[in-house]
Amino acid sequence: MTFELPEGKEGVLPAHWLREAIAAKAIHAGNFVIPDANIQPASLDLRLGEVAYRMRCSFLPGRETVESRRKELMLDELDLRREGVVLEAGRPYLIPLKEQLDLPAGVRAKANPKSSTGRADVFTRVITDGSYRFDEIEDGYSGGLYLEVVPLSFPIRVREDLSLNQLRLSVGRTELSDDDIREHHRTEPLLFLDGEPIPADDLALANGMFLGLDLHGEPERVIGYRARANAPLLDLSQIRNVPVGPFWETVHSEDGTRIVLNPRAFYLLMSREAVTIPPSLAAEMTAYDPTSGELRTHYAGFFDPGFGYSPTGALAGSTAALEVRAHDVPFMVEHGQRVCKLTFEHMLAAPETLYGQGIGSNYQGQTETLGKHFLPPG
Repeated sequence: MTFELPEGKEGVLPAHWLREAIAAKAIHAGNFVIPDANIQPASLDLRLGEVAYRMRCSFLPGRETVESRRKELMLDELDLRREGVVLEAGRPYLIPLKEQLDLPAGVRAKANPKSSTGRADVFTRVITDGSYRFDEIEDGYSGGLYLEVVPLSFPIRVREDLSLNQLRLSVGRTELSDDDIREHHRTEPLLFLDGEPIPADDLALANGMFLGLDLHGEPERVIGYRARANAPLLDLSQIRNVPVGPFWETVHSEDGTRIVLNPRAFYLLMSREAVTIPPSLAAEMTAYDPTSGELRTHYAGFFDPGFGYSPTGALAGSTAALEVRAHDVPFMVEHGQRVCKLTFEHMLAAPETLYGQGIGSNYQGQTETLGKHFLPPG
């Protein structure tokens, strides 16, 4: 079976085209079957394979294969089957993924961590053969996918088949310009504040749309969480079953308008604005460093069509969870301060099922920053 896209069309491939790609072996898993449940509206959840390698350091293969570099730099081999293994905080690991690619000419791919991965402060990125870049997979690539995993705040337990990241396929020019974003927002709002669309002329745009922090509240209001030092082991296969207290301490605003971030501490905060991703678009939260270099917000992450969206307009967007870390000095951030950016892409076609529409989406209409592993507060 061949994988042939509609002639002349451009955009991110929706779920039904991802199924076509799997049927045509453009995405395959060797002797394993790719579960249909792993196909999201505009992305595919990728699965950990059977082994992990404890590495001396991170790397890019350049003109070499990932396997040749792995053999030079590995310290130990770990078995991910059955009960899985513990990955230590602060150490890089390399894990071959079950999914592989045999992309036709004209089709490229991109990978990003799943939202729950970033919220657990687990840094991941995909490596491919012959590449000088992480997560960007060239047009027509044929070969394996390898995931670099670095737990930063907590030691974690992972197992075979766990999904820590996602893959998108796209063809042609997909990204919306700032003018495109503003024009789309005029006819179909993308950003809301207090339940109302933000005026198009008030959007903060610079190769994408900026969001600000929600730090407003009385002293007792919890505005986010900070990762505890020396926390216990976090099992990433647990869903809504891990107590919050051993891993997180609550964060409250100072004077109801600001907080001071401790150097190198990891924070989960919430956006002030609410975002809607309509069926015709997909989005990506891009990692953002202000010019000062004192702050990093949000690991890159995909927002699938349907996030914060309802056909009737009953849902005026969903707020976005932001992963924030100051670098070397205490750094103050204030309510409304713009700290992250969304870029938007055209879909090749609208997906048949949207994010949140009975497909088990974890973060539709979210009001809490904690990831899906943890028991809901209260």
